[in-house]
Amino acid sequence: MKSVPWLLLLSVLSMAASPIDVGSRRELFVDDHLIQELEGEIDLRLNHPTPREIAIVHDAPWEGTGSGYHSIFKDGDRYRMYYKSMQLEFQDGKLDTEIHPRFTCYAESDNGIIWRKPSLGLHEFNGSKENNITITSDPLEGLNIDAAHSAIFKDANQNAPTNAQYKAILRSRTPNGLIVLKSADGLSWSPFVPKPILRLKGAFDSQNLAFWDPVNGYYRAYWRTSPEGIITDTEWKPKGKRSVRTGTSNDLENWENLADLTYEGSPPQEMYTNGVFSYHRAPHILIGFPLRYIERENEAPLKALPDPGNREIRSAAHPRYGQALSESLFMASRNGAHFKRWDEAFNRPGPERPGTWHYGAHSAAWGLVETVSHLPGAPNELSLYALENYWHGKGSALRRYTLRLDGFVSASANWKGGSLLTKPIVFKGDSLELNFSTSAAGSIRVEIRDDEGKALPGFSLEDCPVYFGDSVAKTIVWKNKRDLSVHAGKPVHVFFELKDADLYAFKFR
Repeated sequence: MKSVPWLLLLSVLSMAASPIDVGSRRELFVDDHLIQELEGEIDLRLNHPTPREIAIVHDAPWEGTGSGYHSIFKDGDRYRMYYKSMQLEFQDGKLDTEIHPRFTCYAESDNGIIWRKPSLGLHEFNGSKENNITITSDPLEGLNIDAAHSAIFKDANQNAPTNAQYKAILRSRTPNGLIVLKSADGLSWSPFVPKPILRLKGAFDSQNLAFWDPVNGYYRAYWRTSPEGIITDTEWKPKGKRSVRTGTSNDLENWENLADLTYEGSPPQEMYTNGVFSYHRAPHILIGFPLRYIERENEAPLKALPDPGNREIRSAAHPRYGQALSESLFMASRNGAHFKRWDEAFNRPGPERPGTWHYGAHSAAWGLVETVSHLPGAPNELSLYALENYWHGKGSALRRYTLRLDGFVSASANWKGGSLLTKPIVFKGDSLELNFSTSAAGSIRVEIRDDEGKALPGFSLEDCPVYFGDSVAKTIVWKNKRDLSVHAGKPVHVFFELKDADLYAFKFR
């Protein structure tokens, strides 16, 4: 979206367009929603998380190689994790997924880094209740639960009943659909809706989820489907490529606004999961870490990847089990149905090593949390998690990854420098805060312009010091002048000048 001469007229016309009310929200550059013009050596760049330690290994007798579909969120001073527990084995050319019953298990942490599996004493496995099983696949008040397809969330709806502060979304074995459970403590569960929801609307063999949208005041759901699915009298059969569908609800039982997700300028991609949630630092922006599914030819490059023996065993059960690969993408939306999806991988499989580069690997956990930085004295960072050793070894594992706050995408300028001009906006507040990073020789300056494109007195580039450094919350001061309140509520443009720098987000305070 670099500037070209024929865009000049559009730039002038946009000056008179209705301004976008950003209020005092934090705005991220995960799309071009606020961008009018990029000029020079600058573009939007997808950033990538840094791998850290293994957070948890699913090696208990009731867990296994098929454990996954994690849900992770911060709950007060505690971090919670939920995940499916399932053992997968290949015998005589067949895949066996029923080695033991399917469960949803629970883990917790004090810091989001070191996790423990508490003994809950709720459900029996092999004659003992000394385990961390929180939901089983046993029938529950007439509901036929598949506990291996679960997504758990704490309900942010202020009107949620005390006994329903936590919700679980699970697959219904029969009839086809999703099941909604409730809990007061996130450990003991009962039905919230007495029958499956979203009947015959999707292929639910994935992590299907729902959550409360705090900005719009309703529930959103996202689930696996395929555009050419076939509806019979009793079930919905997928046909065609894997895709994602969404809907909204006021009560988690009755759903409307059902639609397949659309993507801005993206080619067709098969996505197995969606991982959508409201980003806590900018709740009006929905982000997701969908799992891209791709099948490769069974030729020398594929055979040279790690675990060739396991790949052959998996292929014997079905070719795609050995030939398919997966990785997580990044996407963002402001209306919940149309997304800007970055087609480059967000989290690549990484260096070739055992437990990676195979079908199911690198599936991202649903949600992310803030954790203390691994660098002493640095600000908090985002922790997100992805699966390894899926279908391999004694049990699958979850690795933690980190990313700077708001660091998914940045407006990134090289040494030659570039600039970014926003569309007309209206803000609330009296100061401007930036999340940015420069090199030691890099720089960033900011100018506030009126709706005619002229610099406001006292807030021009010449009035702005050359800022440099790396901060998630730097307040900009123009020649000892920071009070922007006189311009609040009036249409303005923000002009950013960058050199060897990345701009992640801005916020009027």
